[in-house]
Parts: sequence; structure tokens; C-alpha cells
Amino acid sequence: MKRTPRSTSPATISLVKPAPTRMARLRRWVRCCRSDAALYLLRGICYGLGTGLVGFSSYWLQQHL
Repeated sequence: MKRTPRSTSPATISLVKPAPTRMARLRRWVRCCRSDAALYLLRGICYGLGTGLVGFSSYWLQQHL
């Protein structure tokens, strides 16, 4: 006796993946660029503090000279 497959249609496997959602893309971007973003944030804070310090010291010198 010959065995017959359960379904008569051939099995198809789809290799097409659904498009990632917006949150998935955002999570992937954050994971990829986290160290760069932290470095840019630190750099911006340093530039801001330096500019503020120079501005405050020049104002203080103008007032006391």
C-alpha cells in the first residue's frame, strides 16, 4: 500500500518577511547608534559649559574693571 501525503498541494515556504514596524526600526537605530549619540551629547555639554564659562568670565571682568 502506498502512502499519500496529507495535502495534495506542494508545500511552499515564503522568504518574504513583513516590513519592520516604526518602533522596531527605532529600536534598531538606537541600539546601533547609542554610543555615538552619547559621545555627541557629552561633546555638546562640554562645548556648552565652556562657552558659558567664557561668557560669564568676560561679563565678570567687564563689571569689575
